[in-house]
Amino acid sequence: MTTIPTDPITAAGAPPFRQPRLARLWRGRADDPRWVRPAFLGVLLLTLVAYLWDLSASGYANSFYSAAAQAGGVSWKALFFGSLDSANAITVDKPPASLWPMALSVRIFGLSSWAILVPQVLMGVGTVAVLYAAVRRRFSAAAGLIAAGVLATTPVAALMFRFNNPDALLALLMTVTVYFVLRALEDGRTKWLVWAGVAVGFAFLAKTLQAFLILPPLAVVYAVFAPTTVRRRLAQIGLSAGAMVVAGGWWTAIVELWPASSRPYIGGSQNNSFLELTFGYNGLGRISGDETGSVGGGGGGGGRGMGGWGETGLDRMFNSEIGSQISWLLPAALILLVAGVVITWRAKRTETARGAFLVWGSSLLMTLLIFSFMAGIFHQYYTVALAPYIAALVGMGVTVLWEERGRVAWAAVLGVAVATTAVWAYVLLGRTPDYLPWLRWAVLVVGLAAALGLAVAGRLNRTFALSAAGVGLVASLAAPFAYTVSTLNSAHTGSIVTAGPAGASRMGGMGGGPGRGGGGWGGPRTGQTPTGKGGQAGQTGQAGQAGRNGRAGANGQAPANGPGGRLGQPPAGGQGSGQQGKGWQGRGQAQNGRGQAGRGPGGWMAEGGFGGGGMGGLLDGQQVSAKVKTKISAHADDYTWMAAAIGSQNAASYQLATQKPVMAIGGFNGSDPSPTLAQFKKDVTDGKIHYFVAGGGMGGGMGRGGSGSGAASKITSWVEGRFVKVTVGSATLYDLTQVKAGTGTSGS
Repeated sequence: MTTIPTDPITAAGAPPFRQPRLARLWRGRADDPRWVRPAFLGVLLLTLVAYLWDLSASGYANSFYSAAAQAGGVSWKALFFGSLDSANAITVDKPPASLWPMALSVRIFGLSSWAILVPQVLMGVGTVAVLYAAVRRRFSAAAGLIAAGVLATTPVAALMFRFNNPDALLALLMTVTVYFVLRALEDGRTKWLVWAGVAVGFAFLAKTLQAFLILPPLAVVYAVFAPTTVRRRLAQIGLSAGAMVVAGGWWTAIVELWPASSRPYIGGSQNNSFLELTFGYNGLGRISGDETGSVGGGGGGGGRGMGGWGETGLDRMFNSEIGSQISWLLPAALILLVAGVVITWRAKRTETARGAFLVWGSSLLMTLLIFSFMAGIFHQYYTVALAPYIAALVGMGVTVLWEERGRVAWAAVLGVAVATTAVWAYVLLGRTPDYLPWLRWAVLVVGLAAALGLAVAGRLNRTFALSAAGVGLVASLAAPFAYTVSTLNSAHTGSIVTAGPAGASRMGGMGGGPGRGGGGWGGPRTGQTPTGKGGQAGQTGQAGQAGRNGRAGANGQAPANGPGGRLGQPPAGGQGSGQQGKGWQGRGQAQNGRGQAGRGPGGWMAEGGFGGGGMGGLLDGQQVSAKVKTKISAHADDYTWMAAAIGSQNAASYQLATQKPVMAIGGFNGSDPSPTLAQFKKDVTDGKIHYFVAGGGMGGGMGRGGSGSGAASKITSWVEGRFVKVTVGSATLYDLTQVKAGTGTSGS
């Protein structure tokens, strides 16, 4: 007969006394063995130390969000709106909740890499703690610890909880949401479901509609299995929805009602509307690929296909682009989900063990399906949203099957889960054959041996069975742990980052290639991509190979750390020889004397093709020299904006270097219609902007099918034809206070 784990919440008999909160925090449950709480606190401490390790190596990580945090640390208005600059020209293309902890940290501690990134680390530790608490409430301490360990050693989690994109806060809040739903399933109390709605609403302010992906399955599970009447269940779901609307809608209402003339432009939108941003560029456009103002997307929706952001289909989470980021234990999680539901299926309707499997499992499946088929912008690091769900299912499923090991069938299922994990790890490790080549065979052999032992665990004495379980756990976590260590030892900068060693993730389309420095167009700063022939194209010949800093060398030679020539400059021809960590294989071609980046196997542009920062700074900004910093910051306080630059990453680079506001023309992609040429002319005439930084962004407002306003290219043409050029090293500036002779007034 199948044994369902005893529910510590609903089991007969009340505990003899209730521990004081402080004692409970240190000691844990009164009925827990004494090793449990020290083990839990040890996991949290190890996670904290690991995630803090060499944290500042990533600098400002994603300078796009770091610049917004710097602005929010100076201006309360910028903090509220999520403005990229303290003069409030334009916002980032997300709501601001993820910026608020960083901006407050900068306000308190000053601008630094640690001030930007430590809040993300704390979110990671918090997610591990909440996950443990959620799993432990219904299952054993071992289940909670396994879940916590799996999450902490997931490569993409180690990446994003040390990086300043909104995904860290989103993962934390989604885990908190599930925790509250599980609490509501225990006793049917309304307050837990209301708190779940609040968590989702706040998650909406981190990453808009992605927060809503798990709402349908959670609502269905609660409506069917909650321990109260049907009418009350439906009323509670309605109250939870109301709480969600209030928690996420207050900021939205203020922004939409605020006069547009006195607030920053909503970045990422084409009509200066946050609602348009929510349901368009950041919403349904991500599903369909129809994202006005984007730089790619399209294709692959509704079936198997190859879009601008990689191949879609049921195997997307397992392919060479994404598999190494998240899928190490995904097959096991799916197996354990089915097993857990089957084992608990005949229990009473309100059985919380089954409810837990359904809540975590449906959250995983819903998010997995959306990610697998979305045709719009998709990056590998989005998969951090899956990590808590996978970890919970592994922790719960392993311990439930362990209790069922006396039955041959369930012992065999546990063995199959471990064997599948070992085989899949062997496959994933084979995609980076030069990285710890011995590990894939060790994981395979040890994992299969442990799987065999677990399959017959019911016939072994407890010591041998525990040994097999311990070996199986180590074998299952060894490969993702190794990739996590590699991630912790690497710097990650730019807009598109990936976890793991060199070559671990090979992104097709415009989704960007792998790289610590942004990958893809931006190119890694520290050699994250495998050796190849891509890089910057010469005027008449093939591309030189990118150096370790993602810059192309002259005449095709790849320097170890040297800067590269700009677009259309040498090499004149020839094919460069490479050192470790060069561009993806691809040949650059010259057209009309302008170098063009090579394309890699998936069709995306090879690194180094745009010099300083990936597509002219679209994905990773520019390197600002000391001379340029001195020049551009002189008399900066006399202007509203020290400078203006095309694209948010370019503007962010100069803003972070000087801590002075820089106007980002066209927002992130350079394709937003802000400011218009007329508005920019007026700002120049009014003496609000000192310099214009040449280059950067798409310049022409390119989006899918050429969408976008083209305002940036019009402004660029007007500036180049009217104002005096100032060259400082390799940087080209235009002094907007100095008009060329014979061109009339600055505003004409």
